[in-house]
Amino acid sequence: MDRVYNFSAGPAVLPVEVLEKAQKQLIAYETAGMSIMEMSHRSAAFGEIIESAQEMLRRLMNIPSNYHVLFLHGGASSQFSMVPMNLMRQGKADFVITGQWAKKAAEEAARYGQVNKVASSADRTFAYIPELDPGTFDPDADYFHITVNNTIYGTRFTSLPDTGKVPLVTDMSSSILSEVYDVSRFGLIYAGAQKNIGPAGVAIVIVRDDLIGATLPGTPTMFDYKVHVENKSLYNTPPTFAVYMAKLVFEWLLERGGVSAIQQHNEEKAALLYDFLDISKLFRGTVDKKDRSLMNVSFVTGNPDVDAKFIKEAKQAGLVNLSGHRSVGGMRASIYNAMPREGVMALVDFMKTFEMQN
Repeated sequence: MDRVYNFSAGPAVLPVEVLEKAQKQLIAYETAGMSIMEMSHRSAAFGEIIESAQEMLRRLMNIPSNYHVLFLHGGASSQFSMVPMNLMRQGKADFVITGQWAKKAAEEAARYGQVNKVASSADRTFAYIPELDPGTFDPDADYFHITVNNTIYGTRFTSLPDTGKVPLVTDMSSSILSEVYDVSRFGLIYAGAQKNIGPAGVAIVIVRDDLIGATLPGTPTMFDYKVHVENKSLYNTPPTFAVYMAKLVFEWLLERGGVSAIQQHNEEKAALLYDFLDISKLFRGTVDKKDRSLMNVSFVTGNPDVDAKFIKEAKQAGLVNLSGHRSVGGMRASIYNAMPREGVMALVDFMKTFEMQN
């Protein structure tokens, strides 16, 4: 069967070249005589894999030397708890609520201290990024949390808030490695891998050195960043195959010129789809233009029956996983790094044909 164009929000499309390389090494990795999935995480071969993955991510994101890179279990959702357990030393944090994941992160942080919701876009179903008033920021907060790209709704922060001495923390799950970010602007970055990095199973945490080592009383050992830093992400058995796949994706990105090159590619892809939505008489985007995501494009026809027909016929045409999130409906095309330009062009061409017929 030929591969379809997979617009899933995650787990998401992976580069064919990465899949082919993993396929070749699936039975026996290099000279190890066994699969990555069979290999001890304490072996020299896996040690080289995880160290190489960390080094390549550092190069791709230009991560300063005073930041640690961790490969952890639990996805981004575990970080909703892990961040306050490690950072909420004075018992309070600022949050910008721009979607369901930001909301969940705030709700979890509220278990450990006071949450100050400095702004929210819930009034319009998270269709925009709210303007931020620095006067509402708490200068004594332990951290300031944003979800830099909102997967469900298709919005993104196009500029970062200036939080002064308060560490800026972000969930970067659906935009990590898609565009250039200045890591030094953040105290901590976390991201689930299953969108732009690899298969589900591993989360990336990039944390500044001064933010580890002062966990809340009662913090479980597995939720202490310091433990994972000291053990180089090998305190327990990490998700070895997911780390290996992440390494292959990092290699793929470096071969293509790194993050700045893929950002240009992503901007071109997104423009193809948004430009059509802006002139279409049937489809319309659901997000304010100034806040549009490069990764997740949400759109509707305005008629749920027509939306359902579009999704069904698109699938028959090899354009799959275009349903919007169950909480909002409509359509969503996730066009992560591994989605080729040809996939977006095929989608736009199908939308044009569907519009003429409907």
